[in-house]
Amino acid sequence: MGDIAVEASGVSKRFRLYHERNQSLKAAFMRGGRAKFDEFWALQDVDLQIPVGKTFGLIGHNGSGKSTLLKCLAGILVPDRGSIDVHGRVSALLELGAGFHPELSGRDNVYLNGSILGMSKKQIDRQFDEIVDFAGLETFIDTPVKNYSSGMYVRLGFSVAINVDPEILMVDEVLAVGDESFQRKCMEKFADFRAQGRTVVIVSHALSTMRTMCDEVAWLDHGHLKGVGHPRDLVDEYVGGSHEDRVVDDGADPVGQPTRGARWGSGEVTISSVELLDAGLPTSHVPTGAEVTFRIHWKADRPVREPVFGIAVHTLDGVHVTGPNTRDVDLATGTLEGAGHLDLRVPQLMLTPGTYELTAAVFDHSVVHTFDHRDKLFRFDVAPGRPRDQYGVISLGGSWELASDAGSST
Repeated sequence: MGDIAVEASGVSKRFRLYHERNQSLKAAFMRGGRAKFDEFWALQDVDLQIPVGKTFGLIGHNGSGKSTLLKCLAGILVPDRGSIDVHGRVSALLELGAGFHPELSGRDNVYLNGSILGMSKKQIDRQFDEIVDFAGLETFIDTPVKNYSSGMYVRLGFSVAINVDPEILMVDEVLAVGDESFQRKCMEKFADFRAQGRTVVIVSHALSTMRTMCDEVAWLDHGHLKGVGHPRDLVDEYVGGSHEDRVVDDGADPVGQPTRGARWGSGEVTISSVELLDAGLPTSHVPTGAEVTFRIHWKADRPVREPVFGIAVHTLDGVHVTGPNTRDVDLATGTLEGAGHLDLRVPQLMLTPGTYELTAAVFDHSVVHTFDHRDKLFRFDVAPGRPRDQYGVISLGGSWELASDAGSST
């Protein structure tokens, strides 16, 4: 068991859904003392092993049982069936400001929250400056937390949770809270945790983050565990399954490769296909540094005003390389109807050798409503070219120049 941080065996959790509660003694008497309810099983026979030192994600739709499972793993809830074994000191951040007293200052709440998480006053004294600095709340630390914004709440709570020196950190839906600087600090902290051999368990709907951040993910669906595996494979399967009631994708791309990804959208504008052109000819194989064109073929059965087109390029292991769209460059697409194509010309394709997948999408002008999204529609290969960089994802396209400082010999 030395390589397992958390193990869940046959875990099931039941809640009662009341139709009407007894609000008074009279109501209880009239109903014979019992209120009517249905049983709801939020988790059913979940078996899970989380390895030591891994970042482990829980994905699934709202109500799938992710947060319930996390609370059971953290010891907040007790399963009705099954068992959970945790090997290590746990710190959990499950809700914004959980354990905070609104009338107390941030300083007082650091000591209160830290003591709840098992720290002594001396330990909190030693960590206090680091906690406040990480949260970025030096100016407001003596202000009552009832005056904090939700972002300030979670920054302080998160900072306390990760500074109690936990062996296992459990986090529920807080990665998207806070500004960009705080999110970057969180990611760096998670990287430090992984380097130190700590275990992190995360619940999040930010699937791109789960792809790149987690070593493994578990997919929950209506309380059942559908699978555990590599983030790239399982997240793609989850995304495809969650949209399978939309447009079915069973075509082929212009160079004969079968399409692979999920497809969804309302359909006012659709993407027929995507081509990669080299010297004007369709291809799926180009060298680094080549001048290429990504061509999106579209169709609109009725007039659609100012749609926004975009593409995304990913490596096969899920790294998001780039994601340009027409709105970012202020391209006016006008009113589209009928059929046509849109070209993205790239003077030098600075991808290093490897295989890449291209996603194409079209949205309304607000980029909120999706007309058509075709995930991993096209796969292409990049061969060695000029420059001949081999490592990483992109080439900087620079040139090396060696010179000797004045007075030195070579």
